[in-house]
Order: sequence, then structure tokens, then C-alpha cells
Amino acid sequence: MASVRKPESFYTEDEYLAVERASQERREYLDGQIYLMAGESEEHGTICTNLTIEIGSQLKGTPCQAFSKDTKVRSGPIPKTRYSAEAFYSFPDLVVVCGERQYLDEHKDVLINPKVIIEVLSPSTGAVDRGEKFARYREHLDSLTDYVVVAQSMPLVEHFARQSNGEWMIAATARDLSQSVMLSSIGCTLRLGEVYDRIVFSEERSELANTE
Repeated sequence: MASVRKPESFYTEDEYLAVERASQERREYLDGQIYLMAGESEEHGTICTNLTIEIGSQLKGTPCQAFSKDTKVRSGPIPKTRYSAEAFYSFPDLVVVCGERQYLDEHKDVLINPKVIIEVLSPSTGAVDRGEKFARYREHLDSLTDYVVVAQSMPLVEHFARQSNGEWMIAATARDLSQSVMLSSIGCTLRLGEVYDRIVFSEERSELANTE
């Protein structure tokens, strides 16, 4: 993420939402700071499209619905005042909501009850997606049962699931195009061969190396 203002700039949630809703560009928000989202690579866009097709088609006729990367999600404590800044607004690559959708306010553009979140990693965001984002999601999104990260430059899908005691664990790791990852909470299967359709991998690139 690239900051749209100097680091000392500070915005309340209301100020961020006003900026975001008036702009054609996507901006994330973290504890008072606004970050302009960088453009995506061809590979990232292809994988996101594949995921949307895979999950969306499997959810037909169910109470669950998939939303693409233009959907904002808020994760954070309930604001104590209108000047609150302790929150994280993000644009996950794919969000699944089951049952009635719950929104932050009457604008209905910020989801607060995602069940599944999927992020496609890139060299610039891999560490954040595995670290800060996941920490915020699991701490503040009580509705979230599954978090999935998908590597961009190699076949790798990691599935984290919330257990009945509230703790999170790695439910599955798949590294081969012949493998699949089952998301039992929504009755969907991620087949790596489909997730990475049209992707040509280069051995020289690796998100894992970026997060070491």
C-alpha cells in the first residue's frame, strides 16, 4: 500500500469514508492513516477472476454470496466517538457473506459480517496480508470463520480456520496444481488447477521469500 498523504496526516473514520466515497480510486484505512491501493498485476487480476468464478458458481442456490475486490470491510472495535480512528478498512480480493448482509451504515458500502475472506498475495503485500491484516480480521470480525491466502508466483494456497474455542489454526496447505482446498463452512472447494488457470509461473519470483 502507498500512502496518499505524509505519515503525520491523521484522519478520523468519518473523514476517511468521505474521501473514499468521493473518489474513483480505492483507499484503505488503518488507525488514522489513509493508503492508496496500488494497481494490480495481470497475474493478480487473473487469479482474482478465477477465484470469483470458482467460488461464485459453487455458491449458487445457497444462502452465501461472494463479493469481489471492490467491497470494503471494516475490522475494528466499536467506535466510542465519531472521532474514532482505531479501525481497519480494507478491500479483500474476495469476500463471502452468508445470510443477511450487515453494513456499517445506511450507505451499504462497508460490510461488517464476512464469513470467508480470500487474499491474493503479491511481493508488496504478502507480509501485510499474512500479518497485520490477518491479525485485525481474526481479532475484530466475530463472523469470520475462514481466511485464505493465495500466492501469486507459485502454486500455494493456505487455509486458516477458526476453531470452536475461537482459536485459529492452519486447516490446509496446498502446493500442487492437482490438489484442492475444501472450505467446508461454505461447501466450496478450491481446485488449484482452476485457481491458477492461465497463470505461467516463474521460478525466480516468490512471495515466500519476501516474507522471510
